[in-house]
Amino acid sequence: MANVKLVWFVPLEALQQTRSAVFSAGAGQIGGYERCSWYTPGTGTFLGDETTSPALGDSGREEHVPELRVETVVPAERIAAAVAALCAAHPYEEPAYDVYPLLDT
Repeated sequence: MANVKLVWFVPLEALQQTRSAVFSAGAGQIGGYERCSWYTPGTGTFLGDETTSPALGDSGREEHVPELRVETVVPAERIAAAVAALCAAHPYEEPAYDVYPLLDT
């Protein structure tokens, strides 16, 4: 079974709700372990136009927000469900996430 890596960016207060949602969709299993992930702090930046309603900060002003980069593995056939769960649980209007293919070594 091929896996992909799902990476997303989230404020600390939403870390556990997004992790739980993604794990419930089938992500985070490595062998006999579950709820596997890795995260580290960083700073997210964004500038929303007049049509946006940011969860943090204001439209029309560049914001700098403390966030966590979270990574986990997802079976390739579950990635659509994992991304949908992430977006539903995430507090941002437009959550930032990446999906990377993993080589089977």
